Amino acid sequence: MAPSAMSRTNDWTTSLSEAQPVPYWLDDPGRPRPEPALTATETCDLLVVGGGYSGLWTALLAKERDPRTDVVLVEAREAGWAASGRNGGFCAASLTHGLANGLTRWPGEISTLEELGARNLDAIEEAVARHGIDCDFERTGEIDVATEPYQARELRDWYAELERRGLDGGVEFLDRDAVRAQVASPTFEAGLWDRRGVAMVHPAKLAWGLKRACARLGVRIYEHTPALTLRPYGAGMAVRTPYGRVRARRVALGTNVFPNLVRRVRSYTVPVYDYALMTEPLTAGQTASIGWQNRQGLGDSANQFHYFRLSADNRILWGGYDAVYPYGGRVRAEYDDRPETYAKLAGHFFTCFPQLEGLRFTHAWGGAIDTCSRFSAFFGTAHQGRVAYAAGYTGLGVGATRFGADVMLDLLAGERTERTALEMVRRKPLPFPPEPFAWTGIALTKWSLARADARGGRRNLWLKAMDRLGLGFDS
Repeated sequence: MAPSAMSRTNDWTTSLSEAQPVPYWLDDPGRPRPEPALTATETCDLLVVGGGYSGLWTALLAKERDPRTDVVLVEAREAGWAASGRNGGFCAASLTHGLANGLTRWPGEISTLEELGARNLDAIEEAVARHGIDCDFERTGEIDVATEPYQARELRDWYAELERRGLDGGVEFLDRDAVRAQVASPTFEAGLWDRRGVAMVHPAKLAWGLKRACARLGVRIYEHTPALTLRPYGAGMAVRTPYGRVRARRVALGTNVFPNLVRRVRSYTVPVYDYALMTEPLTAGQTASIGWQNRQGLGDSANQFHYFRLSADNRILWGGYDAVYPYGGRVRAEYDDRPETYAKLAGHFFTCFPQLEGLRFTHAWGGAIDTCSRFSAFFGTAHQGRVAYAAGYTGLGVGATRFGADVMLDLLAGERTERTALEMVRRKPLPFPPEPFAWTGIALTKWSLARADARGGRRNLWLKAMDRLGLGFDS
């Protein structure tokens, strides 16, 4: 909510007294047992590195394209343990981190990108049903809410722009009374409801379900098996692991925020840490006090925004606002826990829903997002087309990673498709500069975004310059 709410944060820290510092989604008795580590030499047609959504979709789609393809997947920890099991569970059709970002960067392709994104989300829904994946899939849509009068004006103007361009299908503008009729918060001033373009899922169950589907189709999965090196080997590639190695004709890299085995790709992403809280289940009275009968996902319209949704057992997930970049771009387990951010988020939560005073949080956690300078995925190949990679999803990868898997498989096959012809696929974002310039630039951008939120959305010279260069930082 508004920065002024931060002064009240300490009033609500008691709500965190019993919160466990673990991701709610992963704290599940149905969590599958890990597969054994690789302890020998494997050979295969396709090696997939990474057991998050990106790698799991790649392995699954490769087998669905051609069941004869011999596929091995290696994962450094356990499938779904990183971003794929820690996110908010917003499975969006958008491939471009929202329509506004896509229009800014690829205006000539936006209709195609929107169509491909809609088809991709439909395909995810179909795959969930076809493979019997129990992941609480609910295609409820998402409401972008305004919490300040200037944001309400911007939402109305944006809706008018969508109408003018013919891109308003399935989108509804909600005035203050209409949005509060959907979800009762005294902070809501307006909303834009995308009815079909977003589904809610249990993110860890989606990853676990994809893992089971891959195994049923014959993918050989090795967990606790980090890929250490990538080298040419004859007409293919070889990847070394702690206790063995894999020789493969082709390799797909779905490591996202973790250091890419193709070293030149590393400068295109930085890790940004995002944090979330999960409440205890709401009582019938608490549920009635907020409405939310249509169970949409919600996100507010500030630069430093919050995202929030209901779980299947009627808890509220509340995340976002802070986006923390560690100096040097290191990914470390100790960054997954940040009590000062939890306290801030708790204060913001009760500003949004004062009628829920007394509600407790049961889980509080964080995780790293692979951020790139254009906020949406980029793609490429290495080693004469024998290796493909996709990265840079910037927090919107629950759905877009399936599209990225298709792109990687197209690239490895050397096929020119509707996907590979896209400028979005053919061109990369600008890389981040080395330290200390990366940290300084990101810190200045974050300060400027917070200042814009406090000044009615007015962007300073730094943000305007970043806009012109196609750079920035999206919390």
